[in-house]
Amino acid sequence: MEKLIKPDYFKIWKSMLDVDIQKEFTEIETQELESHSFTFYTSVSVMSSSKIEGEQLELDSYVKHKMLNVEYLPELTEKPNDLYNAYLFAKENKLTPKNFLQAHLFIAAHLLPKDQQGAIRKTEMLVMEHKTGRIQYEAAPMAIVNEKYHQLWEEIEALLKKELSIEQIFYYAAFIHLAFVNIHPFSDGNGRIARLLEKWFLAEKLGERAWYIKSEKYYYKNVNDYYKNLARLGLFYEALDYEKSIPFLLMLSKSLTFEK
Repeated sequence: MEKLIKPDYFKIWKSMLDVDIQKEFTEIETQELESHSFTFYTSVSVMSSSKIEGEQLELDSYVKHKMLNVEYLPELTEKPNDLYNAYLFAKENKLTPKNFLQAHLFIAAHLLPKDQQGAIRKTEMLVMEHKTGRIQYEAAPMAIVNEKYHQLWEEIEALLKKELSIEQIFYYAAFIHLAFVNIHPFSDGNGRIARLLEKWFLAEKLGERAWYIKSEKYYYKNVNDYYKNLARLGLFYEALDYEKSIPFLLMLSKSLTFEK
């Protein structure tokens, strides 16, 4: 069976890196943190990820909401707060298939009906562009979505047990993000939980300082490239060209030097 998380492009990806991953992550590991640091960084990650999905509240406003208890209309904070709860849960729990579905329950609390929270979709899935409403992508067909989802988890669990270099960890984290988004296994919340999954995998492999990587903010600030790089692979799940995945896979490593 062909792998979903493909090692094939690692050498090409590594040859195109313009970031010293070990050096940049060591800086994150050694930076001084304050008691409120996790709340601040997670608030930024959560709202950045939410903004990619079209949420209206500004990033700075959400940080004030979490750090200073500033109140906003519930419809502005409910879905970001659900995502925040999923990040808290992920930080305190191992990355497993069961815990991942629990994280989706948190994320989907104000997105989906109860029977679709933490459940694989039972319909076909089209991914639309938020700004234009145009069809961007046709996800894994309903007939194979369960099979692909479970195959992806078998591959993730194998990688969690495997000794990897820090470069391989970043490569595979980004590829997990990509493979998950391409399957699009839930009725909603796929983008939000894909970015959480990427970060969760990094934290499992590198420790809790991985939660301080600014990947979600980097994707938000470069959202046009984020979607363009996803779209490079093609319009239909069963005809995706992973040779064109390198620009997307490089984005995670670039987030290490973002805002420096």
